[in-house]
Amino acid sequence: MGPGTVRVVIVGSGFGGLFAAQALKRADVTVTLIARTGHHLFQPLLYQVATGILSEGEIAPTTREILKGQKNVRVIQGLVESIDLAERIVRWRFHDDEQSTPYDALIVAAGAGQSYFGNDHFAKFAPGMKTIDDALELRSRVFAAFEMAEIEADPAEVRRLLTFVVVGAGPTGVEMAGQIRELASRTLTHEFRSIDPRQARVILIDGASHVLPAFGDQLGAKTERELERLGVEVILGAIVTGVDATGLVIRHQDGSTQRIESICKVWAAGVQASPLGAELARQSGAEVDRSGRVKVEPDLTLPGHPEVFVIGDLMAVDGVPGVAQGAIQSARYAAKLITARIRASRPGATPADEAALARAGRPFSYLDKGSMATIARFKAVVSIGKLKLTGFVAWAAWLFLHLLYIAGFKQKVSTLLRWAISFLSNARSERVTTHQQMVGRLAMEQLGSRTAGTLMRGESVRRTGDG
Repeated sequence: MGPGTVRVVIVGSGFGGLFAAQALKRADVTVTLIARTGHHLFQPLLYQVATGILSEGEIAPTTREILKGQKNVRVIQGLVESIDLAERIVRWRFHDDEQSTPYDALIVAAGAGQSYFGNDHFAKFAPGMKTIDDALELRSRVFAAFEMAEIEADPAEVRRLLTFVVVGAGPTGVEMAGQIRELASRTLTHEFRSIDPRQARVILIDGASHVLPAFGDQLGAKTERELERLGVEVILGAIVTGVDATGLVIRHQDGSTQRIESICKVWAAGVQASPLGAELARQSGAEVDRSGRVKVEPDLTLPGHPEVFVIGDLMAVDGVPGVAQGAIQSARYAAKLITARIRASRPGATPADEAALARAGRPFSYLDKGSMATIARFKAVVSIGKLKLTGFVAWAAWLFLHLLYIAGFKQKVSTLLRWAISFLSNARSERVTTHQQMVGRLAMEQLGSRTAGTLMRGESVRRTGDG
């Protein structure tokens, strides 16, 4: 194949998909990036959208804008529904317009969604936080709880409305709990007449023995103390066994159960890989782990399909956590190997090209660059190898690194300004909510899939389930 004739298809526009496309900028390929959304989401900051600090545009610039200067990339917004490994075809649709795209090399970076550990019905009452829609729904639910409490006459119902429960004490759960606590204790004070937002309860629940399990016992214990100092109630060693509209039930390690009355619940526990992982495994004979991630070859390809790479949150590689760095490093590895293969296979390839291919084909090796999580304003924890940081220094490091990875100059500047406003004055400028944000997900679930195109044409929707 000559220059520019190798067709590379990338599925997904998260860290894996975007960095893979950018790493192929100088390769002799044509890249087609297909993603369900038209934006690149900086997922670690979703909780700040949910709590009114940032707007969605600041953490989710359009993928087209990011890649507009890369002439060998075409961006397509569409939902990939199937991949035919034998025919080398990706089948996708935009609303109900079905399309297919052939490939010579495929990079699948479809990511992961929220896992409810076999209890998907919990999602109706406890939204997760994996997408922009999730964050905007949670923002509506959080602020609506205060609004409803303001006009509620029943003290018991007021207490239920002002009790916020976050399930999952990983970084997302800790950050969300800390921000809801600060929102109630700082931002909303003096704005209501019938209620005192400072009386709100924020409860963080996890089945582990300490918060932030991946950070180790020492930082986990410090984080727990800081959360409790802020006023967050931390319940550990407990799992959620039931969720309904007005509360949830947890089971403690001793077998006892407890019901917590709460209208607003946030689910930040567990991830489940894209369904594409199971399909790829079925066709290739690969295994999947309990989260649905594909157990790939040492070079991140599928068994028997060296042209198909599975990266990021969709791959299962020992020692590689489901974080941004795992996606970024695996994306660059796949792009480098594809480039090396092309150069080594072209007419007139040199021994240097063969040597480059040998180096690029070495088993993928992940470099752990550490973990970070904020607790509240001016408080964070950082774990980088043996280096452990807490407090303001950790918070400043977190601030710098996250600003560095936000895509787009405009987004970096506006995010920095929003942070200055929020952290120095307690004000939050992104507090606009709508009823549509709150109920849109539930309404679309009732309508079923493949209904957007019908609605856009002004036609009536007939309930057909997921068909």
